[in-house]
Amino acid sequence: MADLNPIEQMIVKALQELGATDENKMKTADDIAKKTNRPKGQITNTLVLLVQKGVIDRKAREKAAGYYLKK
Repeated sequence: MADLNPIEQMIVKALQELGATDENKMKTADDIAKKTNRPKGQITNTLVLLVQKGVIDRKAREKAAGYYLKK
């Protein structure tokens, strides 16, 4: 996690604490925003960066996309 900025590290830690470790335990951007007490826009922008870096994975669903940590 050395190459992650503080916001990215905060999101990864929040996902770990929320138990979002596989596709069956995905969390939404709203869940992460509540956990980190950060604006949803900042969270969604950072989630995109984390997906691009390969740290987390995103799955599209009917209402809201879900995010979880990659192994």
